[in-house]
Parts: sequence; C-alpha cells; structure tokens
Amino acid sequence: MLATASQIRGTIQTFVRGFCAQKSATHPYEFAKIGDVWVMRDAVRKNPRYYRKEEWIAYGTPAAEVDIIARRQTRGRFFVCAVRGMEESDEKLRASYKEIGYRLMATEPLFVHRLKTIPRAASPAVIERVASEDMARRFGKASRSRPIPIEQFGKDAPFRQYVALESEEIVGWVRSIDAGGSNWVANMYVRPKSRRRGIGMALLTKMLRDDKKRGAKQSVLLSSHTGALVYPRVGYEQIGMLYIYAPRKGPARQAGPT
Repeated sequence: MLATASQIRGTIQTFVRGFCAQKSATHPYEFAKIGDVWVMRDAVRKNPRYYRKEEWIAYGTPAAEVDIIARRQTRGRFFVCAVRGMEESDEKLRASYKEIGYRLMATEPLFVHRLKTIPRAASPAVIERVASEDMARRFGKASRSRPIPIEQFGKDAPFRQYVALESEEIVGWVRSIDAGGSNWVANMYVRPKSRRRGIGMALLTKMLRDDKKRGAKQSVLLSSHTGALVYPRVGYEQIGMLYIYAPRKGPARQAGPT
C-alpha cells in the first residue's frame, strides 16, 4: 500500500501514543513533539541513573537535523527510529544515517488496518478478553508480567487484553491499546507448539472486530519480518519501514555536501 505523507504521520502518532501507554506500566513514559520529530522517554525521575533510553521518531526530517535535535534535547542515551514510506528510497535513508556515524540495529515493517473488512478465522482455541482477576492472574503467570489491575477490566479501560485458550491453557495473547482514536497492537504472541493452526489470526480478528465496534479509525503495529507474512492475511497493509539506529558517541556531526 502506498500511503500519503499525511497518512504516515498519522500512523506514527498512533504508534507514539500506544507505545508510550504500553511502556508506562512501571514508570510514566511520555511523548512530545519537537519540530517534526517525536520523542518518547521517561517522565522526570529523581535519580537520572534510572532513565531508560529515549526513542526519537523521525519521518522526512534529514538525518543530520534529527541528530542535532536529539543531542540538544536528550537526557542521556537514545535511539533514533527513522521511518520511510514504501515508495521512498531505502538506500538513501540508510546512507544518510551512515554518513553521520549511526549504526543500524534493526528494521521493523509498519502496518495499518483500516478496519473496513475483517475476515473470519477458524481456530482450535477459545479467544476471550481478560475480564476477571482470576484470568488476569493466569495471564500474568503465562506471560511473566504483572497481573492487570482490576480497574482496567472495565468498558472504558485504556486497553483490552485477549488470550487464546486450549484445554484451559493460555497459548497466545495480544493487546489493543487506545491511542487517540486509533489503536496500537502490542505483544502479539503464540506459543511455538500452537503455531500454524490459525490461533494468531483468531486473536487478531477478535481484537479487530472489537476495535471497530468501539469506533477506532485504524489499527497500527510494528512487526518482525516473520510476522510480516502473517498480518496481511487478516487485512493489514504495510505502509512503511522503521529503522532503529544507535548514534555514535560524541557531538552532532554535520553531513557532508551532496
């Protein structure tokens, strides 16, 4: 899918809002926009030693400019996440960050579902939303995470957690996070022994139908390259690629002449 620059920026905003909500479980993780660049980072801490790495999100802003903004505003350690549309040059973006000393860590496909058509998916597992203390406790144990607080089970909760059950065992899960009129998909996972049986698709279609019922405009996610083969089967379309860069040490360095 070829998306407009405006559509990509809107999708990035969903990502930023949803990702920060997801990462705020242990300490508030905030977002702000400086010029055309987003930053996601910890709220103020008493001890600066405990700051997690910041993430600066850029689309269409020259690499050297992003580097200057991030270095002037950062509290310490950071990554840059540069986004390109599908029709934009991969080679040019890579070269621009390499020129100023950045190291590419990973790439992740960026997907969006417009919630127009959602297929049906048969599955051997029962898909349900976590809506009780007992299921929250079981999910926390299965995923090795903190149990969901009881106040987040309600109709107006900021996210919805889904699980897949086979013989009462939790074998998969996915979370949909409200992100300003759209939804962000987090922590999609199916246990290896239960893969290739339609469970992931069943989790996603149940989640997407609920997103649509609640009035969401779209569903957004970042995927592994393996996952990128699965999401189109339920209607997700890749609109871009996200590149995660680690900066070199030292002050900002201007790019050379082009």
